Amino acid sequence: MQKTLIFLAICLMLPPLNLCPEEFRTTVEASIEITPERAAEGPVTIGINSSLLINLGPEARFLRGIELEIASPQRWMSYSNSLVMIMYNNLSPQTVSGVADMEGDRIAFAPLPSRMRIVYHIPVRAQHELRTTTTVIVPSGIIQHGSFPILFRLMPVAKGLDDVFEQLTFNVTARPIIGSEGAVRLIPRYPPQLRNRPFTVLIDDNVINNTSEEILLREGEHHLVVLSDDYRNESRRFVVERARVLDLIIELQDPTPVVIFESPQNARIFLNNVQISTNSVTVEPGTHEIRFQIGDYTITRSITVQRGKTYRVSVDIDLSIQEDE
Repeated sequence: MQKTLIFLAICLMLPPLNLCPEEFRTTVEASIEITPERAAEGPVTIGINSSLLINLGPEARFLRGIELEIASPQRWMSYSNSLVMIMYNNLSPQTVSGVADMEGDRIAFAPLPSRMRIVYHIPVRAQHELRTTTTVIVPSGIIQHGSFPILFRLMPVAKGLDDVFEQLTFNVTARPIIGSEGAVRLIPRYPPQLRNRPFTVLIDDNVINNTSEEILLREGEHHLVVLSDDYRNESRRFVVERARVLDLIIELQDPTPVVIFESPQNARIFLNNVQISTNSVTVEPGTHEIRFQIGDYTITRSITVQRGKTYRVSVDIDLSIQEDE
């Protein structure tokens, strides 16, 4: 027992690193899940030596951190420096409610400020850009997504306190701190006659090496380019929304040139002296002769087509009426 107390005392004096697993008994008042889709969780009422279990829900990659807002009772101002907040990860057990004996790694340890409103911003990724201010406290260290759930605990550190102190309760509200990114999921669709040929995707001039994985991008407009020797090249813009996944469909097209004809119904169309009966045909790259016949009226033109291009050829016959004075 004495060795355990000495070990625990050493851990409490160390910086908040995941070096000292602690065994403790606490009352877990609630278990909440933080997701970008929900604006807030709670409030949850916790008391002296009670805890809140926090987990991350779907789309956690869009989170920069978690905000914990603690609303204190008026009487708390009379008990300054008598409580500390502690946070743990690597918990055992990970799912628990009520009074429980637990074990975890301490990742934060600090006196609870004497304020009516206490706000913690807990980073959950390296590039979080969260800063401590006069109203917000950012605990040191980053909690990786794989370390969840975490436990937020209030623990008394003063002795000889009265029954009023023992009855203090705090309302905790948890909110997601969302990053400025969304995600893109590329969905290629192949033409039946050309399946699974190679192509290259660039987004904002950066080559995407793995098109099967979701791509995190800052919210706003982006530029997509598709390059291939087997499909038509493509260039277009798309918009990414914050904390949303965009399914971006890439319609890969046969690069064989296409010629589309637009003409009156009674027109006869000849391509390289062969009459055609459809409004569009595929042709080989190069120069081709097109002839329209409408009654005794004939129009002949040459067209040079390139690979991966579509051409629209139309005959426009108009009637002009002019009145002379």
